[in-house]
Amino acid sequence: QVQLVESGGGLVQPGGSLRLSCAVSGIIVRISTSGWYRQAPGKQRELVASSTSYGRTDYADSVKGRFTISRDNAANTVYLQMNSLKPEDTAVYYCNVRGPAVYWGQGTQVTVSS
Repeated sequence: QVQLVESGGGLVQPGGSLRLSCAVSGIIVRISTSGWYRQAPGKQRELVASSTSYGRTDYADSVKGRFTISRDNAANTVYLQMNSLKPEDTAVYYCNVRGPAVYWGQGTQVTVSS
């Protein structure tokens, strides 16, 4: 059974940083494509960052230069380091792994507000 468990969300002031974690079980992150998505109230879920098994990373234009996706193969965990956070980054963030199927975590709330 594949499980993705996100953590690390919370309330942060504009300009602050957070690191989201996605602990994965049941599928090997190293040989999968993983990603982070987000969904703000009243908006569609959007791709924030992705990382392929061969190391290619892609980012939404709105987060380039501020967010970094990475993984710890030994821990089978995917991370999203978010710096210089803006109020428009407020959303529920979801971890995603693509293997034989597409798997999602339960989401973690990120709120950027003063």
